[in-house]
Amino acid sequence: MNNQIIIAIGREFGSGGHKIAQKLAEDLGLNFYDRRMLDELAEKKKIRIEFLEKYDEEPRKFFGARSVDARTKSYSNSIEEIIAEMQFEYLREKADKGESFVIVGRCAEEVLKDRKGLISIFILADHDDKVKRTMDKFHIDEKEAILKNKRHDKTRKKYHNVHSEGKWGDSRTYDLCINSSKLGIDGTVGILKKYIGERVCK
Repeated sequence: MNNQIIIAIGREFGSGGHKIAQKLAEDLGLNFYDRRMLDELAEKKKIRIEFLEKYDEEPRKFFGARSVDARTKSYSNSIEEIIAEMQFEYLREKADKGESFVIVGRCAEEVLKDRKGLISIFILADHDDKVKRTMDKFHIDEKEAILKNKRHDKTRKKYHNVHSEGKWGDSRTYDLCINSSKLGIDGTVGILKKYIGERVCK
């Protein structure tokens, strides 16, 4: 792939979206970014990684938070917004350098929407499959898994919708939405690779 390609993956919790994104990056030979970008940011900013992880992909707590308009940009005292913007800027810098990569979450389809090589994808899955995957991964019972899925999706939705014009999970926000339950992880990766290949060839 000679031209820049940026694959932004949004996902429901328990859909296997993270694993799909990781396999795509491996198969296509692209760099892969997820919450581990916080390690690099923590070192660069001299901030404890535990602090960044606590507020990763967390929506702004409006009570007590304020923003100050400084003509050309808005400053916020919201820790959640400050950390979100750190990650957004990190992605912009990677894109500005011409790097091709796969990124999970972080409103990437909005942050990088002006990039010609952007392909935005949303991964969903059937309820029962998401619950089972969460149960197996975290070794919890069905009731706990259902609550965990709902809690994480609620948080992701709030975070995304605060920072994006499009709505989280709305098909109009993405180039492609796909249900990973229908073909499984490997099958979904295969379909996405074909789609990406067609896009790159245009």
